[in-house]
Amino acid sequence: MLVEETALETRRDVAELLGAIERFRQRPKANREPTELAAELKGIRHGQDLLELEFSVTAAEFARTEEYEEQGSVSPIDWIRHHCRMSSSAVWGSMAVGQHLGELSRSVEAVENAEIGYSHLALMARTAQALEGSATAAPFEETELLEKAREYSVGRLWHFCHHLRHALDPEGFAAEQNRATEARSLKLSSCEDGTLLLEGWLDTGGGAVLRSALEPLALAKGDGDDRCRERRYADALVEVLSHVQDTGTLPQRPHLQVTASLDTLRGVAGSPAGDMEYGLPVSAETVQRLACDGTITRVIFGPESVVIDVGRARRVVAGATRRALNARDGHCKWPRCDRPASWSDAHHVIHWTKGGETDLANMVLLCHRHHWMAHEGGWQLVRTAEGEILTVPPRPPGLARAADVPDQVEAARKFVDQFRGERVIGAG
Repeated sequence: MLVEETALETRRDVAELLGAIERFRQRPKANREPTELAAELKGIRHGQDLLELEFSVTAAEFARTEEYEEQGSVSPIDWIRHHCRMSSSAVWGSMAVGQHLGELSRSVEAVENAEIGYSHLALMARTAQALEGSATAAPFEETELLEKAREYSVGRLWHFCHHLRHALDPEGFAAEQNRATEARSLKLSSCEDGTLLLEGWLDTGGGAVLRSALEPLALAKGDGDDRCRERRYADALVEVLSHVQDTGTLPQRPHLQVTASLDTLRGVAGSPAGDMEYGLPVSAETVQRLACDGTITRVIFGPESVVIDVGRARRVVAGATRRALNARDGHCKWPRCDRPASWSDAHHVIHWTKGGETDLANMVLLCHRHHWMAHEGGWQLVRTAEGEILTVPPRPPGLARAADVPDQVEAARKFVDQFRGERVIGAG
């Protein structure tokens, strides 16, 4: 009978709490002063912290029962995650707080007094939990953490907790990082259309290395860069790998191998696509871009695909010409792009398959992204009388190609020359 009375009282208390919350939500919200809003935010947040604290105590108590198993869940974490509509990480934090109240008594009082937030407390509890689970750790003591929690934001405290863990348990800290390193994974799944699906996991160190390489390259660059962040990351990854291959800094020096007919390289209508190693065939535009500043090997086939002659591999832009181009341009010449010369390709304004010369007058440095835009992307380059490079976006879908309306293109070019004093130098 006592148990039933207690349960009834608990349900009544929860109902009263929810009723009070609902009444609060119905309060007038119009025409409030900024100072009033600020005070209300702090008050609401403190109320949420207190409720989170109560939730943690109740969650830890629930975990000591077998109710979750009787209801078909594999663990109390799983039951709470599902029935309370929470993420696993949030449940783990709540459980950690509820299970370490004894070691964090003064910190709990600090939450109750609005000196620190519940998120601070959850970080401290997770730190205590990690140290408690290590046989090499020194005893956990909340004093220093509580002092920092009163001073630091949650983000700064998160970093400090890692430093504290290392100080109290260097062996355990290193072992955890080693386990994370050993758990690195990268799955490459080829799709039917030749695209590649990446699925992976990196440890802290590996993630830092990757992001330090990608972040500078993933910034929006130049005019017309409307790529989303995920697209910029993907482009940056390809650019990093291409640069590493070109500079030959790997133990072996792999290069992307593309086999194409001369007609494909020239972009002749009806020619076959280029064959790419480790991938499906690629367009003539892609072949031309790769050949713009690549190493070319001539292979002549006779009847029945018999190889008659193999020429010497030759870098299209090499030696003194490339050094002079680097010195002249210094970096990618796409407007407002500062990617350095070592990360840029030598772009033929008029492609050498169309009669363009491999000399400084016909070349300009373009980074990986903008070289792609000048070929596959359909952009054109315009040089002002002062030598500045401007860009012309591709035609909207449905309009005729430039080659189909030469008179209109020429008229437009003359208009540009007259209006802005610019000289069109063409597309690569």
